[in-house]
Amino acid sequence: MRKPRIDYAAVFRALPGVVALLTPDLVYIDVNDDFVRLTGRAREQLLGRYIFDVFPENPNDPDSAGMRETRESMLRAVATGERDTMAVVRYDIEDPQRPGHWQEHFWSPVNAPVLSPDGKVTLLVHRVEEVTELIRARGGPGGDSRARVLEAELYTRARELQEVNERLRQAHAREREVALALQEALLPAPGPLGDHHAAVRYRPAVGTLNVCGDWYDLVDLPGERFAVAVGDVVGHGLAAACVMGQLRSALSAATRVAEGPARALEALGLYARSVEGAESTTAATAFIDWDDHTLTYSCAGHLPPALLHPDGTVSFLDGATDPPLGASPEHATRPQATTPFEEGATLVLYTDGLVEHRTEDIDTGLARLTDALARHRHAGPEELADALLTDLLPPTGNADDTALVVIRL
Repeated sequence: MRKPRIDYAAVFRALPGVVALLTPDLVYIDVNDDFVRLTGRAREQLLGRYIFDVFPENPNDPDSAGMRETRESMLRAVATGERDTMAVVRYDIEDPQRPGHWQEHFWSPVNAPVLSPDGKVTLLVHRVEEVTELIRARGGPGGDSRARVLEAELYTRARELQEVNERLRQAHAREREVALALQEALLPAPGPLGDHHAAVRYRPAVGTLNVCGDWYDLVDLPGERFAVAVGDVVGHGLAAACVMGQLRSALSAATRVAEGPARALEALGLYARSVEGAESTTAATAFIDWDDHTLTYSCAGHLPPALLHPDGTVSFLDGATDPPLGASPEHATRPQATTPFEEGATLVLYTDGLVEHRTEDIDTGLARLTDALARHRHAGPEELADALLTDLLPPTGNADDTALVVIRL
């Protein structure tokens, strides 16, 4: 059976209620038939014009906040990419037949963004229901006084809800500023590596603050040596970030005095026993020796680092894997392994957010990483890091935190 061809333009025009399509700059692109009928403006008077030029604020009502609140709601939807539902708002409209005369109107608005495949806001759907008759108190014979009281209370509660929502948004904005400052302090950009090049990336999970439990670190060691590490604390948000900060600092300090990566992870494991929330943390660390072209590595329950060879083949450094931190009841020595590398190879350390999907086996994610590395083997560290995030993370955002380090050897 053939599917019927749907005329979506006709559907849009017939939608009940006042509906308009706007650009992210709040310029009209289209309006439906109810919009034309209820506002008294022809479509030609609207298209291509800024919304608040067409519908300015009532100059006779200096206390009205309708335009400001509507504009802020629209801009929030554009900035966040999320639907923004407003409380009932009074927004008067000038009578098109009598310039200078304003008609009282109450509206219940919703602003919904339309996203492109890459997650950017391309359109804004502005939909309102007129509730003027519900809000307006009707006096005289036959008037329902109880209904008028309920209507007045509804409007008052709606305004209070709007104010509460605004205070919550302000509190969230302050918390976000704290999170950004904490992230910058805990995950700084890497310092110079001499003739070598490295790139780091960090992506928090969708719906969380900008700090979570994943980390990366790069440590300059004596001689032509360098250490790199990534780790993953269980959980999200500020609590996991605080644990992450303690463990990252402890591993960074241990790396500077330990004989190798296994001893550094052993010291971290002992320290983690005293940190609440550090149980089951995973970590991987590698010591790079540019003099003898070797990598010495150890993994505590973490996914193996990937070594991209100059010919495009990929090896996973899985010869020294042990349980996560705190998983064993007794302290035990950890394994480490050493492998040579060719000049021009690339070392990639990552956390599970880059490759794990809940609906598939981890080998599928590792195969996807292998393919991406091979395709982009000629890219520099910065370009390769961006390509891996683009290829492996969903465009709508990752469900888990992701930390990534790329080093050209």
